[in-house]
Amino acid sequence: MRGLGLIGLVLVLGIVGLVAKKQMASMASSAQPAVPGVAAPAAGDARMNPQQVQQQVKEALDAAVKTRQMPDDN
Repeated sequence: MRGLGLIGLVLVLGIVGLVAKKQMASMASSAQPAVPGVAAPAAGDARMNPQQVQQQVKEALDAAVKTRQMPDDN
């Protein structure tokens, strides 16, 4: 019975590893921005200015907050 449990565990870990690898590959190849309205960085622009990164993060957070605003229940 222990052997069966170990085989099952190894099988599940293998499946999870394959799914994670596939997910990471699809994320790396996607060129669409994560947040609508925020431009994706250029492919050749590997080194960005820290201020640019900070500005892009701020814009992405602002866009996310705008889309998630809900009316008060009061």
